[in-house]
Amino acid sequence: MLKFFVTLALFCSFQLNGITQKLPRVIILATGGTIAGKGASPDRAAYESGKILIQDLLVAIPSINKLVEIKGEQIANVASSNMTIEIWLKLAKRINEIFANNEADGVVITHGTDTQEETAYFLSLTIKSNKPVVLTGSMRPSTAISSDGPKNLYDAILVAAALQSIGKGVIQCFNEMIYDAKNVTKTNTSNVNAFSSPNAGPIGKVYDGQVKYYSEPIYTNNQKPFFDISKIAQLPKVEIVYMYVDASTILLNTLINERVDGIIIAGAGGGSYSKAFQVATENAKQKGVAIVRSSRVVSGNITIATTEEFNDVKMNTVAAFDHNPQKARILLMLALTKTKDREKLQEIFMNY
Repeated sequence: MLKFFVTLALFCSFQLNGITQKLPRVIILATGGTIAGKGASPDRAAYESGKILIQDLLVAIPSINKLVEIKGEQIANVASSNMTIEIWLKLAKRINEIFANNEADGVVITHGTDTQEETAYFLSLTIKSNKPVVLTGSMRPSTAISSDGPKNLYDAILVAAALQSIGKGVIQCFNEMIYDAKNVTKTNTSNVNAFSSPNAGPIGKVYDGQVKYYSEPIYTNNQKPFFDISKIAQLPKVEIVYMYVDASTILLNTLINERVDGIIIAGAGGGSYSKAFQVATENAKQKGVAIVRSSRVVSGNITIATTEEFNDVKMNTVAAFDHNPQKARILLMLALTKTKDREKLQEIFMNY
């Protein structure tokens, strides 16, 4: 895989009251996405993701060189719909290496928007540092008339370089807003204001070159142990099954019979699902397949069920709390590297 460094900083220090001050050091890890996309026409929506390399993206924001010492690495160049666990592991291990070797004061990741929230949450659980890690991208390709990529990248670099970003955990900077990785989700398919945090709201904002935080993330680097993936080459197999009116159990039963490690059920409302699904989860219990109840609803919590109709202890299921299906999948994959015990899994979902 292509890997290279490009240094764009023209000055590595500046004078302040006669004292030489070093510029903050930020490494950009590029993975592709719309921000690196290229279209045939600047006024049409169609484009191909992952066509522009990181050094070309940085050319669009030359003024950042006076504020930050920048290096770039091309980790991948894919549409985020083609993001893989292999790339996740590569990213996490590289970021941990960067901080362990004191190579940078912060890291920015350029990433497609479709799965950006998933990558952000995975990294928030696997990065062993309180230094800033900031994800960003764009909704319009680099060749579009009004591409939002250069501004988002500029802001993300400022956030990664800001002292007040230390200890905030992995965060996302998009359309001038700052979100924590746990709560951010994509809520629009085409607008430049594509992300929101339905349960918690943004934690800060970037405007006119100023980084401001209004609240703390629910979970930061200092509040929970991380999952050690340093010696992990692959993660347990976890799939998602969607619940809807009169949903077939064919997929659910197939996955259980294939003995995947875990299944997230994107249930209706508060994580409920049909009697047919409940029968299938009994089979999962017998075959040692972990089942987590999440919800297709965009916000709210899935509480531990104790009723006669739904009882997590009896059904051997885990309540996802405020994890949407895609993030519940990530947490379950990592949690299963530590335990298969239902009570311990439930505790992890309550605390991460």
